[in-house]
Amino acid sequence: MNSPINQQRRQWLKYAAFAAAGAATYPSWAQSAGAFKAVNTPSANFHPDVEIELTQDIAQVSVFEGPETRVWKVRAKVLKGPSTSIKNHPDTYLAPTIRLKKGQKVRIHLNNNLPAHSILHWHGLHVPANMDGNPMYAVSHGESYIYEFEILNRAGTYWYHAHTHSVTARQVYSGLAGLFIVHDDEERALNLPKGEFDLPLVIQDRSFDKNNQLVYSDHMMQRMQGFLGDRIFVNGRPDYVLPVAGQAYRFRLLNGSNSRIYKLAWSDGSKMTVIGTDGGLLERPKQYSYVMLAPGERIELWADFSGRSVGSEISMRSLSFDIATHGHGGMGMMGGGRGMMGGGRRGMMGGGMGMMHSSDLPSGSEYSLFNVKVIKAGKSSQSLPERLSTIPKLNVRDAANNKDPRTIRLSMRHMSALLNGRSYKMDDVRDDEIIPVNSLQVIEFDNGYSGMSGMPMPHPMHLHGEQFQIIKRQVNPKSREAHRTIAGGLVWGGWKDTVLVMPGEKVTVLKPFNDFKGLFMYHCHNLEHEDMGMMRDFLIK
Repeated sequence: MNSPINQQRRQWLKYAAFAAAGAATYPSWAQSAGAFKAVNTPSANFHPDVEIELTQDIAQVSVFEGPETRVWKVRAKVLKGPSTSIKNHPDTYLAPTIRLKKGQKVRIHLNNNLPAHSILHWHGLHVPANMDGNPMYAVSHGESYIYEFEILNRAGTYWYHAHTHSVTARQVYSGLAGLFIVHDDEERALNLPKGEFDLPLVIQDRSFDKNNQLVYSDHMMQRMQGFLGDRIFVNGRPDYVLPVAGQAYRFRLLNGSNSRIYKLAWSDGSKMTVIGTDGGLLERPKQYSYVMLAPGERIELWADFSGRSVGSEISMRSLSFDIATHGHGGMGMMGGGRGMMGGGRRGMMGGGMGMMHSSDLPSGSEYSLFNVKVIKAGKSSQSLPERLSTIPKLNVRDAANNKDPRTIRLSMRHMSALLNGRSYKMDDVRDDEIIPVNSLQVIEFDNGYSGMSGMPMPHPMHLHGEQFQIIKRQVNPKSREAHRTIAGGLVWGGWKDTVLVMPGEKVTVLKPFNDFKGLFMYHCHNLEHEDMGMMRDFLIK
């Protein structure tokens, strides 16, 4: 494809301030969707099985009684292929769900009708560098970007979201995020719940003013901790109640929050049966008393309600845990408030010089996420398969740098979020960020394990491109007491693209860099940290 990279970089600089201002004010002058100017052209030798049009626009949705809420909305239309490839969610702020099969070729037209620069990233998908949603490719109002790629990933729960430098957090918060589900033959051969019993559940937190409008604070201290909303939303709805039949379900849970970390557990103490993570099904089911879910991470659960009577209820909760200074007293005016679902709505943006938005749901406190109510008896009986998939285990001995791991030190200091002491800049790849294509690499994320540098905070670290495997977690003795409050819910095994690195911890992963050359990002998926510059590029060559 013809991709005018230099032109895109110039456009990004030109529109950066405009994007931030537009995102903050939601102006009403945006034009109606119509003809969009493509900044790149379709490949003549690429023949898609599925072709989709995604249009980003300003919309009004009904969230509460009273005034509708202004959001940034993505709408989808299938131009070629099965109509089941997309599912729009017209009554919520959620972007459409995309469902494709491994091996399919897809062309996606992203039309930007927003008053801001924007681009979408396919989180967890193994795609070419110029199809990955790097901020350098962001398009302005009235322009479109054409993606073309083959689905190389195994079956799994992936997602997509805005990835516009310095305003990703606000754009995702405003509605630019949706699920991208992949199926394959291995998954299809299993007797897993399907159709209405295969349920995606997107968990997010949001705050609203007295007029039902989204509230987002970009106060510097709020950015340092990451935005925390007052209310929990599931699939774009508050106070979510999920009606179920008395049988087995497959729950696909995505933490789509900007910064909030969840400690998932059933209210009655039932075990959580985990069958999949970021990169698809595990080899075998695993049971946990609770499961940690950081921003960007996904988890798949087998939830069997066949033993529950009609009319019974159970809730999914987030349990309390020690999260250092994330939303607690160490951050001055943050935190406080009550740890219950459904806090009040605020009437101020919270960005003033002497004030800031503090959440009624402090991170690390206990609160309800959603309720499940059995409304009818089940029609079928399913058994949980003992074996789910085959996962080749990566070996450190095969890594090109097995004797010299690439260490990425995470730090928050001087009002900056840094990786190896560096902030994000375009065209700023250093020698230690150049990686040979078709190589396996050992990467260490050090979050104060070798000595704390600045404010201790958790960081969900995301690597673009192929999935990786976690091979080691090490905790500094000074941090072990706090780490014990989350350690039992860290899921081992399977493929990952995002990993939670707690204060005082070092996490070592093995990551392949196969097939594609070019720039692939790595960053913290606390979106406020990302926007502050806790993001860098690897150059694969």
